[in-house]
Amino acid sequence: MEYEKGTVYKLMDQGGPTDVRESYFKEAGEEMIRARTLCAKANATLPDDPSYMKYLEELFGRDLSDVRILTPFICDFGNRVKFGKGVFLNHSAILSASGGIEFEDGVMVAPGCRIATINHDMNNRHTIYTYGKVTIRKNAWLGMNVTVCPGVTIGKYAVVAAGAVVTKDVPDYAVVGGVPAKVIRMQDPAEQQE
Repeated sequence: MEYEKGTVYKLMDQGGPTDVRESYFKEAGEEMIRARTLCAKANATLPDDPSYMKYLEELFGRDLSDVRILTPFICDFGNRVKFGKGVFLNHSAILSASGGIEFEDGVMVAPGCRIATINHDMNNRHTIYTYGKVTIRKNAWLGMNVTVCPGVTIGKYAVVAAGAVVTKDVPDYAVVGGVPAKVIRMQDPAEQQE
C-alpha cells in the first residue's frame, strides 16, 4: 500500500499506533538517521568550539541564538522538537522525541535529563509503537537525571527534583520529586521572577 508523505507524523500526533513494518515508517527511519548523525557531529566538536551549534541548528531547522544546548546531546527526531526563547539544556540530555516535545520560554534542564515520547505496545513490542507529546511550560526547571514519560505536561514555573520519574502532569508552580514523582509543595506565584 502507498502512503502519503507525512503519514507517520500524523499517526504520531494522534498517539499512534505505528507499525515499523509499514512503508510509511521509512520516513521516520530516515529522520532518525539524520538526527543521530547531526548529534554525533555536534558531540564530536570540542565544547569550546561554538561551531557545534551549526549541527544543532540543522537538526532543529531553526536559529538557536536564543537557546543554549550543551554537548554531549542526543535527539532522535529533531523535526519533532520546538523551543521557546531562553531555553537551556545542560549536557547529557536525551530526547526521544518522535511523539513531539515542546519547551516553552525560559525552561531549564539539568544534566542527564531524559524525555520519552514513545512507548512500545505491550503485546507487539518489537513492531508497534504509541506516542504522547511532552510539553514543558514556561520557566519550568527539571533537575539532574529527571525522566519525563510520554504524554506528560510540566506546568509553568514547576520544579522537578533530581532523579524524579514524571509519569503524570505536574501542576503550575508545583515542586515534585520521587519515583513516581509526587507533589512535595506548591510555590507562591507572587515570588516568581521572569
